[in-house]
Amino acid sequence: MGAADVIYYTFHLIELRSIVQWKIWHHPVHEREKDKESVSLKVCFDFLDQTSRSFSSVIQELHPELLIPVALFYLILRGLDTIEDDMTIPIEKKDPLLRDFHTIIEKEGWSFNGNGPDEKDRELLVQFHYVTEEYRKIKPVYRQIINEITRKMGAGMADYCKKAAEGKVGVETVEEYDEYCYYVAGLVGNGLTQLFVESELANPALNERPQLQKSMGLFLQKTNIIRDIREDWDDKRRFWPREIWSKYVDNFEDLFNPANQEAALNCSSEMVLNSLNHADECLFYLAGLKEQSVFNFAAIPQSMAIATLALVFRNPDIFKKNVKMTKGTACQTMLDSTQNLSKVCQVFRKFVQQIRKKNTAKDPNFLQISIACGKVEQFIETIFPSQNPESVVRQKPPETEAEKKERLEARWDISKFSMCTLNERGRS
Repeated sequence: MGAADVIYYTFHLIELRSIVQWKIWHHPVHEREKDKESVSLKVCFDFLDQTSRSFSSVIQELHPELLIPVALFYLILRGLDTIEDDMTIPIEKKDPLLRDFHTIIEKEGWSFNGNGPDEKDRELLVQFHYVTEEYRKIKPVYRQIINEITRKMGAGMADYCKKAAEGKVGVETVEEYDEYCYYVAGLVGNGLTQLFVESELANPALNERPQLQKSMGLFLQKTNIIRDIREDWDDKRRFWPREIWSKYVDNFEDLFNPANQEAALNCSSEMVLNSLNHADECLFYLAGLKEQSVFNFAAIPQSMAIATLALVFRNPDIFKKNVKMTKGTACQTMLDSTQNLSKVCQVFRKFVQQIRKKNTAKDPNFLQISIACGKVEQFIETIFPSQNPESVVRQKPPETEAEKKERLEARWDISKFSMCTLNERGRS
């Protein structure tokens, strides 16, 4: 923790408390049995830590049945993504790599050192033989699920890269935007659902609701795309669809001009609206997860996404830098997301209300955003109806003499215990 953090948390003690609570009181539902792991599996978990510390922690707390398959699934898709992201790889070489990656992972000893020297996760592919070695050890049914998702994702990525190589920069329509997000994130939700159901740790009915699976992935991906607009623009990438941004500015780069701040904020509002429309289906999906570690694994990213959405909503800083929530907010959100669906709904309600408060009538999307927020709150109300004190009093039956006596005795016991405690402290 740097000096700036010390100063910040001196004035934000509630957030500091959340960090301490997460560090001290959070206990994993399951823990890795590191002493039983092979050398290659330990290397895989090291790469998991290096490529994504946030996902790594929740993956490593998964039920033993899913721990290794999900970890390898993540690393395989991270390897695929590392090839797709690398602009130094020519399309003639990149296209077949992406399209054939599902067959590559079945090969013994395969690795790849063709990434540019500055590619962040190039070392994962250099030592990818450790991943494929462990992949071949998991149950055939899990391998089949991972292989099929890898095939579909690789083909989708290859199509997008081919369009970019032909001079088509960025995403044009909202439909194309949804399609891109589906290939890079929606398919992940589909694959994970199949793994959850196959392991009997989720309701089989989830397999029959592909729209819910899709929304889980799209909600995360779209929120990240909104947050990362500046970073992506600096890397010469554009994921906000022209169909949306062209309503507010003539050229995409105009969004970064301070003179166009109001137009840029209105544009970002429509992007938030597009993402927010998936929120209620994410909560619906979470209701189908039966095992606690699987619930935590799925719920934490979704809660972090709604928190991020509230952070970036009408926030001009997203056009200047990569905006991140404070560690205190992140820890509190994770604490609230590792209990049950009711607590996660409270998280969603809290951040949806923050969006509602920041919404302004000057924004052309004001009404639609209000409706979207109301839709999420209404969905939560149908699952966990709230009650005001008056209705509770009206519904509560009259207190019997026995209940009154028990209540008074309990109150006396509490008072007596408190006095004893105070006396003990006075003597010490």
